[in-house]
Amino acid sequence: MKKLILTLAVLLVSFTGFSQNRNGLTGPAYKNYKPWLDDSEPIKVYSITKKSKLTGPEFKNKKPWNRNKDANKFLVTVGSERLKLTGPAYKNYKPWRKND
Repeated sequence: MKKLILTLAVLLVSFTGFSQNRNGLTGPAYKNYKPWLDDSEPIKVYSITKKSKLTGPEFKNKKPWNRNKDANKFLVTVGSERLKLTGPAYKNYKPWRKND
């Protein structure tokens, strides 16, 4: 029983210790880390829209093989053109105007 408790304690400590690691930085580099200056590749995130709940005869007659699996998914993009701007262009950016 003691070995089991000790093993679980070691696992808990190791999981919490390694989960907070950020790029292996320590000291002043960790303190002054700026995520917006990081050149990492953006990750594609997909979100699923809320499904309408069917009731009554519509639910009874629904065929699961007729549904479109990709119809309720859409890509969520993070970031925009505004992140590339600086100075007055950033301040005066109007998202409703598409500058080509």
